[in-house]
Amino acid sequence: MLRMFLALAAGSLFGAGLMFSGMTDTAKVQGFLDIFGNWDPTLAFVMGGALLPMALAWRLTEGRKPAAGGSFPSPPSAELDRRLVLGSVLFGIGWGLVGLCPGPAMASLSYNSWQGALFLAAMACGMIAAPAVSRHLDRGAASA
Repeated sequence: MLRMFLALAAGSLFGAGLMFSGMTDTAKVQGFLDIFGNWDPTLAFVMGGALLPMALAWRLTEGRKPAAGGSFPSPPSAELDRRLVLGSVLFGIGWGLVGLCPGPAMASLSYNSWQGALFLAAMACGMIAAPAVSRHLDRGAASA
């Protein structure tokens, strides 16, 4: 029960932070991504405000266990491979076209009409299809 409450509290705080920072405002996100047009650099501060504490969290959780049980995830691999590059490109295309990424898309469901729900449905389809597509690409790379 404690884990469920902590997850709800953390998710609510995360969603409120996304809304407060402007990450759920698609026009603001697309303005940030438009570096050759009318660029809006304010979201760079949001990214810095997220990256710095996370870097510290990786260091502080090393060798520790969460108080609510389970385990902390290990830091991501530094390996740059085809899957990482392809995933990053697809993520960037979606982020640039729609102005939302998964976290803000979930947070925007509270006020974003059918467009947000449509984006989440498309994102879920992509997540469901990704393992099969990845296996297909891996087979193609192995036979080449």
